[in-house]
Amino acid sequence: IMAKRPAVGRTKTRLSPPLTLAEAAALYEAMLRDTIHLGARLKGVQLAIAVTPPEATSTFQRVGPPGVILLPVAGVNIGDCLNQVLGGLLAAGHPQAIALNSDGPTLPAAYLRQAFVRLDGADVVLGPSEDGGYYLIGLKQACPELFRDIEWSSEQVTDQTLARAQAMGVSVAMLPPWYDVDTSAGLDRLRGELATLPATALPHTRRFFARRGESQQDH
Repeated sequence: IMAKRPAVGRTKTRLSPPLTLAEAAALYEAMLRDTIHLGARLKGVQLAIAVTPPEATSTFQRVGPPGVILLPVAGVNIGDCLNQVLGGLLAAGHPQAIALNSDGPTLPAAYLRQAFVRLDGADVVLGPSEDGGYYLIGLKQACPELFRDIEWSSEQVTDQTLARAQAMGVSVAMLPPWYDVDTSAGLDRLRGELATLPATALPHTRRFFARRGESQQDH
């Protein structure tokens, strides 16, 4: 799970408005905690949390489950971080390594399980985001070239990654698309989804909305 230390004024600022900057950072922390719970529920998988900035690693010792691997990461962009994380895990002997974003906590667990299965028959597995990026990428062997010269944080990320893979002769298995909570529209969608999920799902995210005096039944 690719994680950042929540910081007021630096985390999820596109959610303000309608949230305050402090609320945007608090929501990200809640979504991150629920995403960690999502990953921890997968059987037969070693959970790792990649932490940016590296000095925030100790903070995540309190939120990670027992046995979690904490990976301090510093890179010039998200591609550099992904390459460090995936390459490092593969070099450590893991046969597959999958990186998941931390701002789409309602992602169905079935998509994650499918990612590992699909990776058995392909060089790369990719979960495209509806905004043109991707929420998940997985590899069986290090592939630094796949992360070079990509317009990160743009709607071209998935298309450029697929074009790079094709040029390299690398096979890609695609997962169903999902969404990131980056804007007010994503925030509204998250509220709507919470109203349809079991009351025990996403406890941290629910608690965030409850503290704001919101009820999912109102949305």
